[in-house]
Amino acid sequence: MARANRIFCRGYVWHLTHRCHQKTFLLKFARDRRRWRHWLFEATRRYGLCVLNYVATSNHIHLLVVDQGNQEIAASMQLVAGRTAQEYNGRKNRKGAFWEDRYHATAVQTDQHLIRCLTYIDLNMVRARAVSHPGEWDVAGYHEIQRPRLRKGIVDHKALCDIVGVSTTKKLKLAHDRWTDSSLKQTTRDALWTESVAVGDVRFLEKLKSQLGPRAQHKKLRFTDSGNCLAEAASFYVPILGSE
Repeated sequence: MARANRIFCRGYVWHLTHRCHQKTFLLKFARDRRRWRHWLFEATRRYGLCVLNYVATSNHIHLLVVDQGNQEIAASMQLVAGRTAQEYNGRKNRKGAFWEDRYHATAVQTDQHLIRCLTYIDLNMVRARAVSHPGEWDVAGYHEIQRPRLRKGIVDHKALCDIVGVSTTKKLKLAHDRWTDSSLKQTTRDALWTESVAVGDVRFLEKLKSQLGPRAQHKKLRFTDSGNCLAEAASFYVPILGSE
C-alpha cells in the first residue's frame, strides 16, 4: 500500500485521516475515544493547533485543521497518536502498533469545498450506519459547533466563523444546522476527501501544486463527478466500517 500523503503548506486547511492498525476497532469504546480527545485538546493547548472539526470513530479519526506554519500539525499528530497508543497498550498489556504508520492529509479550498468537507466529517458515523444523526455520536466536533464548550473546547470557533463567513457562533450554529440537514440527503462515501492531495477548483489545485514543487511531480489534476482534486497515482484508503 502506498504511504499516506502529509505535505503541509502554511495557511492551508487540511483534512487529516488516521486509521487504526490493520483496520482494528481499537477505538470502539467511548473511554478510548475520550482519551484521544483529551490528547487532541492538549495539542491545542501546547502547540496552538487550530482545529475546525473532528471525529473519533471506532477505528479511525478525522481532523480538519489550519496550518499556521509552526510545525504544529506534525507535533500535534505525534503527541495525540503517540499518547493514545501508549495509554491503550499499557492498560491492555498490549504490544504492537496502534495506528497505521502514517496519516493522510488533504488540502481543502476554503469555500464551499470546506463546508462539504466539514459535513463529510460530521456524517462519518451516519454513513457507517452506527447512528442516524451526527449528534448521536459521542466524540465529535459537531457537538462543539452546535454548543460551544466553556471548558476544554477544541474547535476554534473564531477561525471557523472567519473561514465560512459568519460573524457569530450563533449564526455558525444555524448555518451548520442547514448544512447538516442538506448533507443527510446524501451520505455515500466519497474518496475525494480521503485519498486526494487536495480538493478545490483548478486555480487552487494548480497553485498548491506549484508551491509543492518537485514533491508534486507525480501528482495529477483529476476531475470527477463530485469535484476536482490533485491526486496521487494510487489510493491510500478503502472503506472501513462502511465509511471514512
